[in-house]
Amino acid sequence: MRYEGTVYRPPSEARSLIVQVTIGCAHNRCTFCSMYKDKQFRIRELEEVFEDLKSARAIYPKVKRVFLADGDALVLPTDKLIAILDKINELFPECERISAYATPQDIMRKSSEDLALLKEKGLLMLYMGIESGDDTILQKIDKGVASADMLEAGKKAKEAGLILSVTMISGLGGPRGSAAHAIGCAKLVNEMQPEYASFLTLMLEEGTKLYEDYQSGKFLLLEPRAVLLELRLFIQNTNLENCIFRSNHASNYVALAGTLGADKQRLLNEIDTALKEDDFKPEYLRGL
Repeated sequence: MRYEGTVYRPPSEARSLIVQVTIGCAHNRCTFCSMYKDKQFRIRELEEVFEDLKSARAIYPKVKRVFLADGDALVLPTDKLIAILDKINELFPECERISAYATPQDIMRKSSEDLALLKEKGLLMLYMGIESGDDTILQKIDKGVASADMLEAGKKAKEAGLILSVTMISGLGGPRGSAAHAIGCAKLVNEMQPEYASFLTLMLEEGTKLYEDYQSGKFLLLEPRAVLLELRLFIQNTNLENCIFRSNHASNYVALAGTLGADKQRLLNEIDTALKEDDFKPEYLRGL
């Protein structure tokens, strides 16, 4: 296997075979993100991807999951994606799930028929970073889409039968935008009804625009207590039918896990206990 630069994947793909079908991220302008700043975006040649898949087959006796990297694999033309999916199915008949990151723009560029075909070929799950449900915050972070666009993309993916996992970021609106951020996120996921939803907590990275704004005083970080209050406001406003919820990333001050809405009250109680006891992960342990 050959990898270019640092390779990122969702926590749930820890045991997956990771294959770079693109290098970098086609958008790569989000003010908070440093993940692909050192890469020039490009789509890899099919033969390179096929060689990596063959190499992996020679190494691993069993591959149950495959994750297509880098930042937004769904940006590939549909015919190239189908060719890659066909090769995975050929080489790894035991594979149970193929998944990928996808931006709302990527999803909207695909026809409903293309998405359904990709699902039929084995692409079962998409990870979409919605970051916030508030349009003011989305504009400030240069996400490139509004909340209505993300809702349309999410619904389109689900209508094609794809499993949808969405990620949001606590603290992204700062103190002034905290309430709008929490309520906007809740409104968006309520309408989208994804199968999975998770919250990371903002960690500023040098070299990003948001870090520069923090250094100059234009952006303020939330204190741990404010982060938990924001997350509480989000959960309180959710009306989800059966969504697996996680806020147990290394960046989070308190680890939370459950199903919304069955575990809604339990999650609120756990947040209240952490707030009462000032029980937050120490700053030096975040990200480890």
